Amino acid sequence: MSDIQVRRAGADDAESLVRLRGLMLAAMGNDIDGPWQATAVDWFAGQLASPDTFAAYVVEDPDAGVVAGAAGNVFVHPPGPNDPTTLRGHLYNVSTEPAFRRRGLARACVVALMDWFENETGVGQVELHATDYGIELYRDLGFIEAKYPSMKLRTARG
Repeated sequence: MSDIQVRRAGADDAESLVRLRGLMLAAMGNDIDGPWQATAVDWFAGQLASPDTFAAYVVEDPDAGVVAGAAGNVFVHPPGPNDPTTLRGHLYNVSTEPAFRRRGLARACVVALMDWFENETGVGQVELHATDYGIELYRDLGFIEAKYPSMKLRTARG
């Protein structure tokens, strides 16, 4: 796989995006067994049908199928002094099959997604949550650490 060919994911790629998400989540130490995958396939299929607010880019190997990808959403956000736009981007689901890592595939997918954010959406900034494994890629692409840490609170449904 010397010539990287990135393509925008289509309706038939929902299961591949979920498989890659599972790889990413497992690498982060999560137990990926359970019913979340069927829900995730439906979710990705729905997102793929909304090309103005969702995009995923993948690399496909002729023998192995989809081996790398990155996804992102556009969401409404109030403007502020550092970003007067009303849209933000969220980059996530960056993952590569272990046998295909260290070849620039994830980078190519992220760059394609960033081109989409820049040229086809109105987002003023793109946010992400970086793992230790991926943080250098994001820094190389110009991402900086946020001043305030990300926090979360699980509801009874989560």
